Amino acid sequence: MTSALVIGAGPAGLMAAEELAMAGLSVIVADAKPSPARKFLMAGKSGLNLTKSEPISAFLAHIHGPDSLRKIVGDFGPEEVQEWAKAHGQEVFTGSSGRVFPKVMKASPLLRNWLARLDQAGVELRRNWRWVGTADGAMQFDTPEGPQTLRPNVTVLALGGASWARLGSDGKWVSILAENGVSCVPFQPTNMGFVLAWSDHMARHFGQPVKSVRVTAGDQSVQGEFVISSRGIEGSAIYAVSRAMREGAPLTLDLLPGRSLDDITARLSRPRGKASLSNHLRKTLKLDPVKTSLLQEFSRPLPSDPAQLAALIKALPIPHQGPRPMDEAISTAGGVPFDALDDGLMIKALPGVFACGEMLDWEAPTGGYLLTTCFATGRHAGRAAATYATR
Repeated sequence: MTSALVIGAGPAGLMAAEELAMAGLSVIVADAKPSPARKFLMAGKSGLNLTKSEPISAFLAHIHGPDSLRKIVGDFGPEEVQEWAKAHGQEVFTGSSGRVFPKVMKASPLLRNWLARLDQAGVELRRNWRWVGTADGAMQFDTPEGPQTLRPNVTVLALGGASWARLGSDGKWVSILAENGVSCVPFQPTNMGFVLAWSDHMARHFGQPVKSVRVTAGDQSVQGEFVISSRGIEGSAIYAVSRAMREGAPLTLDLLPGRSLDDITARLSRPRGKASLSNHLRKTLKLDPVKTSLLQEFSRPLPSDPAQLAALIKALPIPHQGPRPMDEAISTAGGVPFDALDDGLMIKALPGVFACGEMLDWEAPTGGYLLTTCFATGRHAGRAAATYATR
């Protein structure tokens, strides 16, 4: 008999395991991969963005889910995440955009310290254990030693969403829950790139960033940057409006968010003499080659009227062919609906079984919101599971 079982060794699962161990329970963490937190490590390769330092009301506005989820995140928000990281031996700093990173800019030192602390607390990590079902309160696994069964007092599921299957998030657990009377919301990609059919002249810009633009889709708008790739567009600014784009809102770019429409119109009205339109744009507006190419890609032939051209620069329509495949998305929406859970994130149809992290039906942009919400739901489910197990 195991006191507590956590299935999934990502950020949410490890947070739940930490809470269960702190409550004095014997904890086993089972993960389908040979090493834990693979997606967490991948996210940290370019700088582990733990959270976003901003007022909690502004932070919670980026979390798309029920009020109960925002309350959970409010209890373990940006300040709490920073203190938690420091307690695990990682000093943090806040960048100019408000994003918070470990000073070492990597996920691996934090993960090593975290796993060492869990090991010291008696948490046992079982690798290559894939969850395949449940029957009569027993959790069934395929393992290198053959089929195994555990009968915990309490279980926390932290199995991830349905993107980046090679790192462990394949969404196959949906069928197991369906067999136990839990209907999940179909998965959809979030924080993903979008397909564009570029003309040949854009090839020289593949891999280049488009900086200091305002990206707008529906009621979502953000100033930032994105990258042009051979497959389309991707990057933080696109991810921030990807939900609205996925739902059909048209995408527009303000190529010069620091200049007003009137100012751009006045500058374009200056005599250009024998200069080409591209040189005129460069000289009067300092429009760089990437932005000029985008303007020509989607609005050729460019209007000669300064007011019409200025209007395009401030709201350039960007047609696309939809999102990239879901397995390429950073995260997914869909999964276990909140009406299938109680306030402690216990699955109502499976007493003693809790769920957390990306396997729940919510979404948030990158930039610290996504990871903080995984931490917060793992912590909440772990605490609730500990109370249930010791009741």
